[in-house]
Amino acid sequence: MSEFSRRRLLGGGALAAGGVALGWGASTVVGAPAAAAAPDTVPFHGDHQAGIATPPPAHTTFVGLDLRPGVDRDALIRLMRVWTDDAARLTAGRGALADTEPELAVVPSRLTVTIGFGPGVFAAAEREHRRPAWLAPLPPFGVDRLEARWSDGDVMLQVGSDDPVAVAHALRVLLKGARGTATVRWSQAGFRRARGSEPEGTTMRNLMGQVDGTVNPAPGSADFDSLVWVDDGSWLDGGTSIVIRRIRLHLDEWDELDRPGREIVMGRRLSDGAPLTGESEHDEPDFGAVGPGGITVIAPNSHIALARSLDQRERFHRRSYNYDDAPSGDAVSDSGLVFVSYQADPVRQFVPVQQRLSDADLFNTWSTPVGSAVFAIPAGCREGEYLGQALFQ
Repeated sequence: MSEFSRRRLLGGGALAAGGVALGWGASTVVGAPAAAAAPDTVPFHGDHQAGIATPPPAHTTFVGLDLRPGVDRDALIRLMRVWTDDAARLTAGRGALADTEPELAVVPSRLTVTIGFGPGVFAAAEREHRRPAWLAPLPPFGVDRLEARWSDGDVMLQVGSDDPVAVAHALRVLLKGARGTATVRWSQAGFRRARGSEPEGTTMRNLMGQVDGTVNPAPGSADFDSLVWVDDGSWLDGGTSIVIRRIRLHLDEWDELDRPGREIVMGRRLSDGAPLTGESEHDEPDFGAVGPGGITVIAPNSHIALARSLDQRERFHRRSYNYDDAPSGDAVSDSGLVFVSYQADPVRQFVPVQQRLSDADLFNTWSTPVGSAVFAIPAGCREGEYLGQALFQ
């Protein structure tokens, strides 16, 4: 064999060997995360469903579904058994039973799955006598411009994680499991700052730049428990309700308002979220404080003033997520909030506050509710049980 041929052969072999080595190394790297790091998980089983008292994740998608014609109690039980099993596996960082991409499940990043029931579930399951009196569309508010594509629904999925891949994968698995039972009515994806970008417990900012969600009962406290969890001896004990409001923010018009004007509208400083009468975010507002010219420092029709109630029962646990869709035409943005509240009774707790805001809130000039939905969220479950079991038994 000539020297030239020998060099070609040896060179080719080296390249081939190098290619094999490179391929093996790449394969090892791709598979490494599953074995190298313990998954960051939130327990699925418990007295309450996860995703409510859980610290808010960076990404959450809410999906409203309509039941297919002919779906009955048995079909709903089958769906809940499948969803419960799939959710328990996915939130633990394991692929679901029929998971075609189980590799995507190994990094749950605090994945939670929360399931809710709309009025249609009670009709289909012949359980109308168990439907809570408050489980119905909210009363009409003057500020609303509701669109069917963002409103109502028979079943609700709330899927949250710090990783959007985990959210997308879990949703695909769950929706595949519901294909014969329900169809998607709407889907709303929301986001907050990435985990780790701010200290834990920092109040989020919405896309208007405002600190959003300062006044909230603390999860795990007696106050939170009394306001959020149902405790009336019904099948819903340990559960709650969720109100989902899609609020379009008119950011292009908001840009035209100067900083002092924005602070008057909200009643809080933009820099740190402090009330205009305080020094830090969590200072108690002084609604009676008067400034130069005898005008109250915090306007009586500011957002903060109207959202606050003297009736301690008119409180709830609120959580907001930003959305940012592609604009069209001359618009710079199509953005807003997926506003969520959890409470034992939305008619008693949420509706009075929303009515005051609808009637007089300065913020209404720059915000419009375009979607609204209410669901009952059953309690959590133990291993071997399925979500909603107390309703269907």
